[in-house]
Amino acid sequence: MDDGKTRVTSSRLVVGTVAIILGILFTLNNLGTIEVGDFLHFWPVALIAFGMAVFLESSKMPGRFAGGTLMLAGTLMLLNNMGLIRFRLHDWWPLLLILLGISIIWRGYDRARFGDVDPSSTVSGIAVLGGVERTCNSQDFRGGELTAFMGGCVVDLRNADMKVGEAVIQTFAFWGGIEIKVPEDWSVSVQGFPILGGFDEKTRAPKEGPRKVLIIKGFAIMGGVEIRN
Repeated sequence: MDDGKTRVTSSRLVVGTVAIILGILFTLNNLGTIEVGDFLHFWPVALIAFGMAVFLESSKMPGRFAGGTLMLAGTLMLLNNMGLIRFRLHDWWPLLLILLGISIIWRGYDRARFGDVDPSSTVSGIAVLGGVERTCNSQDFRGGELTAFMGGCVVDLRNADMKVGEAVIQTFAFWGGIEIKVPEDWSVSVQGFPILGGFDEKTRAPKEGPRKVLIIKGFAIMGGVEIRN
């Protein structure tokens, strides 16, 4: 079984199901059958679903951290709306530090466990309420994962190269932005899913030569991902 395909299928299933449910509710509201306002206190369920989609889409810790954070925030908001707990952001924000610490420890564990993989051949970054800049000059670039949670990531790959024909970068931008600079001889295939956000591919068509394709996947939720030369 292809785990990558399973993750993508599962994440799209979650997002698609949420879209269908919302469409049904608004249609019934327009027909006068129900009142959508009666269901508004359940809106954090959509946040939980998006977090689950991001978690399933990702194979590495930064994306799973972002997905887990969304699921946790949605759960706390839902419980607050149902009157089961009192959720105020300034009371719960230290949980972000706990999750960030878990992410850092887990990424270190992954590197120790998979020491045969050259970390210089991939790029990763997570920006939470701040900015991250990365430069990768590997001549055997294999892809990576970038997360911008109310922050920004800038990655410069213009001096990198590929030995294999394709590399995949998983992205997640939530109220933030990701900028990826690529070499002139790379083609870019954008397969991301924007939700009130966008993927903007501004690269020029490569000249004749070996086909090298950078595949951009992930989500842009009220944020943006830009790829350019």
